[in-house]
Amino acid sequence: MIELPSYFHDQKPSHPGKPERLHYRGAEGLAEDILWYAKDLSNKAWQKIGHLYPPAKLPKTAGGGDATVLAWLWARTVASPNPALRGAHVPLISNYWLCNKPNKSVWVKPIISGTDISFEVHTGKPQDEDAVAAGTKAGRGANFRCLLTGDAIPAGYVKAEGMAGRMGWRLLAIVVEGRGGRGYVAPTKEHEALAFTEKPDWRPEFPLSQHPQYMSVTNYGPTNISDLFMDRQTVALNTFMDLIPSVVKDISDQRYRSTMSSYLVLCVSRLANRQSTSTFWHTSRENVEQVFAMQALPMRWDTAEGNPFSTSSGNFMGQVEYLAKAVAALPCSDQAGHLRQLNAQNVDFSGFVISTDPPYYDNVPYADLSDFFYVWLRKGLAGVYPDLFSTMLVPKQEELVADYKRHGGKDEADRFFLGGMTTVMRHMATHGRSDVPAAIYYAFRQGEVDESGFSVKGWATFLQSIVDAGYSIGATWPVRTELVGNLKKNKNALATSVVMSCRPRVQSAETISRVEFIRALRKELPAALKEMHRANIAPVDIPQASIGPGIAIFSRYAAVIERDDKPMSVKTALQIINEELDQYLSSQEGDFDPETRFAVSWFTQHGYEKGVFGDADNLARARGISVDDVKHAGIVESSAGRVRIYKREELEAGWDPVSDRHVTIWECCHHLVRQYEQDGLSHSTGLLLKKLGSDRAEAVKDLAYCLYDISANKRKDAKEATAYNALIADWTELTRQAAAIHDTSGDRQIRLSI
Repeated sequence: MIELPSYFHDQKPSHPGKPERLHYRGAEGLAEDILWYAKDLSNKAWQKIGHLYPPAKLPKTAGGGDATVLAWLWARTVASPNPALRGAHVPLISNYWLCNKPNKSVWVKPIISGTDISFEVHTGKPQDEDAVAAGTKAGRGANFRCLLTGDAIPAGYVKAEGMAGRMGWRLLAIVVEGRGGRGYVAPTKEHEALAFTEKPDWRPEFPLSQHPQYMSVTNYGPTNISDLFMDRQTVALNTFMDLIPSVVKDISDQRYRSTMSSYLVLCVSRLANRQSTSTFWHTSRENVEQVFAMQALPMRWDTAEGNPFSTSSGNFMGQVEYLAKAVAALPCSDQAGHLRQLNAQNVDFSGFVISTDPPYYDNVPYADLSDFFYVWLRKGLAGVYPDLFSTMLVPKQEELVADYKRHGGKDEADRFFLGGMTTVMRHMATHGRSDVPAAIYYAFRQGEVDESGFSVKGWATFLQSIVDAGYSIGATWPVRTELVGNLKKNKNALATSVVMSCRPRVQSAETISRVEFIRALRKELPAALKEMHRANIAPVDIPQASIGPGIAIFSRYAAVIERDDKPMSVKTALQIINEELDQYLSSQEGDFDPETRFAVSWFTQHGYEKGVFGDADNLARARGISVDDVKHAGIVESSAGRVRIYKREELEAGWDPVSDRHVTIWECCHHLVRQYEQDGLSHSTGLLLKKLGSDRAEAVKDLAYCLYDISANKRKDAKEATAYNALIADWTELTRQAAAIHDTSGDRQIRLSI
């Protein structure tokens, strides 16, 4: 990406086929060559191992004939613990679904005859969807039930069988390429046996890292990287890799031949990400999900073995096209880039403008996970780049992450990370250019926050290393850089990269007390937060962004001294900053009308659930109103001694703030959120915002920030919080649409002069 493309800037492709265009810019010619030589590689591989990937026979109900296999769906097996079955293997199936979409349901049904198990494919809604979703699982983790007897198969037994190497495989179904989309057929003994008939002549028999948090697959038997691949998968990867020299041998230019070999090897390593027992079948997208859908190697009970020669998910050319598209889009020039791999603790940063994305404390031990790809890359490129691939596996001990497994405990790992990161940051602060701020990134996880609103360890430790190194943090800004796939949406996925603008702290920096620090925060933080609100920063990003002005105050001083005369830690400073942020958000409630202030307080305590009338009455009286006032405003339902706030979908349809004689900010906000949820960025949503008027609109935005904070941090209601966050995220575009509307009568007919 950095070094190789520039050597072939603006060059035509060199393949012997017909060029696809007359003119080539940047790395477009290189990208076309990658596609051409990869296709040649795929054709040669098919000639050698195509017999291992036969078509599947379609049943007469599906039209008969042959169909190209997209994937074989497998489940692991263990011997039944019931001694009466004499070691008969039973499948461990996490669920029976093959496709689970609103308009398409396909599942497998086990058919039992004595100790024999076969599988049928069924379509349409099953009578017992819970049973289909449960498979043979019996709770969380590795607990299953025997499909033949119903006996429990406890996790300890499954682990023991796996560690003893006694797990097997059973084919559940075959996915085929159909005219109208994916098709599913029942497995056959011939297809099941074919996956194991040919043995590979080389396996990546290198040890897997034993990390309990990220490598849980090793708890069930796999000890080597080779254990993550079936025989046919290993044969395929070997075949593709071994054929690369014959594919590129006619390229006369040595540098270009090495470059093309490099890209083809990368393509094969990408194929490994789809050709492993750690892949699985995604039942809603109907595709082979990659190994690293999450940054870990978990245990997969059922797997999807893709066909590398199909034209659908998991095939080889799909991996090539992804890479070639990226190469073609590179900002390539004739100025070659250069990359050096060095230990950051030993680098001389003199004269450099620094932009760095350092390791993230203990989030992911990438060196452990990288072995999965490294063994295949080394097989194909050790002769091209002998220095890069001089070790059998990826070096790990010096990786600057707080890995308690490597360093003998959490305290030792914390000291290793903080010491190493502080050393790096100190070198950067001392020797980097002082006229340009250093940009330092940190990927913040939504799930890292504690009750105080900030990461307890990772984020605080990282900031501490920056401050201890002599940097003053001028600003922190959230940047949406992380691709969040479907599997990560409900996980502890990276949500935001926070970029910090840092300069060396001035030598004359003074020391202040805790009281002076809080006084400075209260003086400077509100103005900064108001500016963020005016900039429509999404509520989900406010906690990170607000660190900037807060930590800027903290880090511009040599030290902030606590009452016991010890320096204040960054963790304590973050807690104080968050307290001031809470106070600021709470103070905004005073600007709302009494009914809205009542609703905010009631929502904080009860959400949309019912509460006692007496409590509501006390709350209303404290705001100078009655519960009836709030009821008449259309905010709450009050009956039989119970009070609850109306949900958005229960609000009056067709509500118009122009004709409403008792408009509250609560109503305005929730009607606007409902309209946005229904129609998104549309004329109708912009029209409603226009009708609110500028003053009410600003109050609505303030309330949305407030309700996001309550939903996300106090009530832990992610779904509700998302509604307010989405509205603010689109606020700029929404106000632009509202400003373009001049007729608020609602009549959008256009008069034509004929």
